[in-house]
Amino acid sequence: MKEVRPVKAGWYNAFRPWTLHGAVVPVLIGTVVAYHKIPDSFNLIIFALILIGGCLLQSAANLLNTYGDFEKGIDTEENHIRSPELVTGALRPRSVLYAGIACLGITALLGLIFIWYSGWEILLIGLAGIAAAGLYTVGMAYKYRGLGQISVFIMMGLLMPLGTYFVLTSQFSPDPVMVGLPNAFFITAVLCGNEMRDFRTDLEAGIGTLCGRIGYERGLRLYWAENTIPYLILVIVVIAGFAPWTSLIAFASLALWYKLIRNSKKADEDRRAAS
Repeated sequence: MKEVRPVKAGWYNAFRPWTLHGAVVPVLIGTVVAYHKIPDSFNLIIFALILIGGCLLQSAANLLNTYGDFEKGIDTEENHIRSPELVTGALRPRSVLYAGIACLGITALLGLIFIWYSGWEILLIGLAGIAAAGLYTVGMAYKYRGLGQISVFIMMGLLMPLGTYFVLTSQFSPDPVMVGLPNAFFITAVLCGNEMRDFRTDLEAGIGTLCGRIGYERGLRLYWAENTIPYLILVIVVIAGFAPWTSLIAFASLALWYKLIRNSKKADEDRRAAS
């Protein structure tokens, strides 16, 4: 929500490794829940492969988002501050596209290992994840249909910890989903924040993100809700016995929550853009 600063064009920015927490945290949640319920289920090699697969899916989404926005004329000379790779010619569009497809391909190969290790059921979750990452701005490009936040909530917030749990235990359980619910909202809030940051440029480019469709003020309230609801859900999850009471240490982050809410209210430039 702060002032957007230019970034250096190149593969590092195209891959956006600082966003990988969106994949790492759900995998860790599924792993910890699996270990808690079935300690013998932990396999270091399989865990590492799941982590790599999750990061590859996130990387694929990042790369294909850069490619899709450029091909559809959304990233231009006037608004390429966050994704300058293709607009400035630092990278070739086909190179970025092929890199994204390669990430999906490697993830699919890892999926074969998971099917062999835990069972064919993981195929359904794996295909959903690959489709979600691959079709974000390419093909059906559901980002432009206002479905980006819904996809992130379901795929990364819920199915990723569930899939991790299944691969490690060969069982399905509601536990990783319940424990992962607070994080699902937080992950979705990250994308909501991106949509609010890009509200003006997306509106000018005719992108139908969820925030763009509901308007700036409602989008801002949605952003606040997605960053607030996790605390309420965490209390319920602990009371219901899905997580230990020590999980409530997360409330120590309320100071950061307050700072985030206060900062978002001061996004004056975005407010003027919405008027």
